[in-house]
Amino acid sequence: MNILIAEPIAPAAIELFRAQAGWNTIVSTPKEYAQHLPHADALLVRSAVQVDRAVLSKAPGLRVIGRAGVGVDNVDLEAATEAGVLVMNTPGGNAVSVAEHTLALMLAMARHIPRADYTTRCGKWEKKKLMGNELRGKTLGVVGLGSIGREVVKRARAFEMRVTAHDPYVTSKVAQDCGVELVDLARLYSESDYISLHVAATPETQGMLSREAFEAMKPGVRIVNCARGELVDENALAEALASKKVAGAALDVYSTEPPPSGFPLLQSEGVIATPHIAGSTEEAQEIVGVRIAEQVVEYLKTGVAINAVNMPAVSPDQYRALKPYLKLAERLGHFAAQIANGNPGTVRFAYFGKLADNNTNLLRNAGLAGVLTRSTEYRANLVNAMQIADQRGWNIAERHEMRSGHSDTIRIEIEAGSGVTSVEGALVFDKPRLLQIDGIQCEATLAGFLTLMKNQDVPGVVGHVGSVLGRNRINIGNFSLGRRDAPLQPGEPLEAIALVTTDEPVPEAVLNQLRENPAVRFARSVEFREQDFEKRRIGGK
Repeated sequence: MNILIAEPIAPAAIELFRAQAGWNTIVSTPKEYAQHLPHADALLVRSAVQVDRAVLSKAPGLRVIGRAGVGVDNVDLEAATEAGVLVMNTPGGNAVSVAEHTLALMLAMARHIPRADYTTRCGKWEKKKLMGNELRGKTLGVVGLGSIGREVVKRARAFEMRVTAHDPYVTSKVAQDCGVELVDLARLYSESDYISLHVAATPETQGMLSREAFEAMKPGVRIVNCARGELVDENALAEALASKKVAGAALDVYSTEPPPSGFPLLQSEGVIATPHIAGSTEEAQEIVGVRIAEQVVEYLKTGVAINAVNMPAVSPDQYRALKPYLKLAERLGHFAAQIANGNPGTVRFAYFGKLADNNTNLLRNAGLAGVLTRSTEYRANLVNAMQIADQRGWNIAERHEMRSGHSDTIRIEIEAGSGVTSVEGALVFDKPRLLQIDGIQCEATLAGFLTLMKNQDVPGVVGHVGSVLGRNRINIGNFSLGRRDAPLQPGEPLEAIALVTTDEPVPEAVLNQLRENPAVRFARSVEFREQDFEKRRIGGK
C-alpha cells in the first residue's frame, strides 16, 4: 500500500501510516508529489495541491483522497467519483478553535480589550472611559447548531449566559440535549444581546443579516461572525453601527478577503477585526492531520468510509446508470423540503418498480441531500447526507414495492410538526418529473421556478392566479392542476392543487396577493437553481 502525502501534515499522522505493516509512506511536497502518483493508493492533501482530472489520470490505482481540513474546493469531486476514488475530509476538526475565538471576540467587545490595549500603549489611562459589561446574564443567539455552534453553546453556558438557537434542521430533542431553546429568527433577533453566526453560505443565508434583520434586533446588540462573510450585508451593518442600533461587531470573515483598502467597517471604532484566523490553531491542525490519517487507514483496511464527501466508490458504468435517478431523488427532496412546514422529524422513502430491486442507499442519500438543501452547516451530498440527518435527530425509513403507476418512481414523505408532506416523481424522457403532491396527481418538470398552491376546488381560482401573475408581469410557462377524488370531510369542497411554472421567481409579495383569495389555503414558491445543484453534486462548500 503506497500512501502519498503531498503537503505537510502533523507528524503524528505520518507515524500512524508508518505503523501499518507493509505500507509505504511517501512524504513529498506540492512541487514534487506528481512523480509518485502512478503507484499511489492514497493521496493526502491540504489546500495547496489541486487534485483535478489531470492529476487523477496519472494515478490509476488511487483509491482514496484525504483532505486534512473542511473544504474540498481543491479536489474535483466529480472526476474523483467517476474514477471510483473516494474523497474524505475532516469536518468539525477546528470546531473548538472557532468556538474559542468566538468567545474571545465576545469578551473583547464586552471589555473593550483592543481599545484598552492601544490607549494604554499610547500612554493614556482611560480607566473610567473603558467601563465594560459582563457576559453573565446576557442572551446569546446562536444561528446554526452544528458542531461549531454546539461548542459555542457549551462555552457560553459556562459564562452563565442565556442561550437560544435557530436551526431549521435540528430537532427540539437535539436542542434540548445541548441545553438551548430553539426559536425562530424573529424572536432570536428581538431578544439577543449577542448574535453569533455559524451557518454555511447558501442562497437562503446569504445576506441574512440585512437592514430588515438589524431593524428587528434589540437595540445595543453585538454581532459576531466567524462563519462566512457573505452572511452579512456589510453596508447594512455599517449603517446599524453608525445609528448605534448595533453596539459592536466582531468579524473574522468578510465578503472579500482580504478586505480592500478603505473598507468602511474597518474604519469603525465599534468593529473588532481579525484575519480569518478562528480555526487557525496548532491544536486544530494537529487534530485534522491525525483524523484524516485515521480515516484513510480505516477505509483502506476495512472499507468503512468516515466523513466521505462524494458518493461511495462505484464503477463508472454503475455511476452513469444511477445518475438520473440520483438527480430525481435530490430534486424531489429539495421540493418536499421547500413546501413542508416545520422542522423535519422523520423522512420516509418509498421505491416502486425496478428500483425496488436495488440497493437504494445512494437514492436515499440523494433524497436526503435534497431535503438538506437549506442545511445550516456543511453542504450535504450522497455520502454525508445520512450523517447530517442523524446529527439532526431525524428518523429515516425506507420501503420497497415492486409496482406503481409508472415503472420506476420514488416517493419522499417529510413528517414535521404540522403534518406530513408527500411528493412522488419519475424520470420522463430522462428528466426528473413530479407526479404527485400529497397524493394528488399534478405533473411538472423539477426545474426552474415553480409555485405551488393548495386551494378549495371552487370557481375563480385559476382566473385569480392568472390575473395576479399577469398584473405583476410574471409569465406562466406551464400550469398543472389536480384535485382529490373525494373531500377530506363530508360536505366540504374538494381539495385541489395548482402547480405553476414561471419564467422568473414569484416573490413573497406576489404570493401574498395569491393568498388574498379566500379559497387559497397555501402558496409557496420553489426555485431550482442549476448552479446550486451542481455545486452540491460536486461537493463545493
